[in-house]
Amino acid sequence: MTVDEFISALKEADIILTKKQIQQFEQYFNMLVATNENVNLTAITNQPDVYLKHFYDSLTIAFYEKNLQLANKSLIDIGAGAGFPSLPLKIVFPNIKITMVDALQKRVNFLQEVVTTLDLSGVEIVHARAEDIGQDSHYRERFDYATARAVARTSVLAEYTLPFVKIGGRFLVMKGSAAEQELADGQKALAVLGGEVSESFEFKLPNGDVRYIQMVDKHKKTPKKYPRQAGTPSKKPIN
Repeated sequence: MTVDEFISALKEADIILTKKQIQQFEQYFNMLVATNENVNLTAITNQPDVYLKHFYDSLTIAFYEKNLQLANKSLIDIGAGAGFPSLPLKIVFPNIKITMVDALQKRVNFLQEVVTTLDLSGVEIVHARAEDIGQDSHYRERFDYATARAVARTSVLAEYTLPFVKIGGRFLVMKGSAAEQELADGQKALAVLGGEVSESFEFKLPNGDVRYIQMVDKHKKTPKKYPRQAGTPSKKPIN
């Protein structure tokens, strides 16, 4: 996906980029590639793939969850890594309040550098594990949305994310071809943690790759015992 194709594809989804936003994506790409030489941020570094598989793919959430585009919505991105999907969303929708959580200091440093260079406001970057700050009242059940990308299978991911979502909020699940099986396997975990799937969308990226976005509504408080201590959710998933 060339830059022009990226701009055009977003236009088809009624997202019109300004010159400033186009420039911000260009800066983000350049910083990603430069930093990736020393810090393992992504295996995808050529420009067409970054624009398609990182930038465009990140923004597909907003195609289906239109309320993300409303002013002052809050989103927490667990295991933010190089900033996907939260930073592309922040660039395009500056009014979203973003919190990015990552356990590796080098990635946190990169995220902070991008936020500063792109002059993004309303962004908090937290160096922590989700299992730890999920028990922190400053973050627990405070967000309209939680999401994570390429972190874990859905049954585990739910325990990392749903504790942060307020009642009436949503956990936005971004998955590839294994999405439906993961969702079926994660039904008990979602229910235990206070969530319920309300909608599921299947679509293809412009290159033909299959993607799913699943909306999990938070109907009740997450029991206090969740998230469990670091390492436990992945070793002993709720099932």
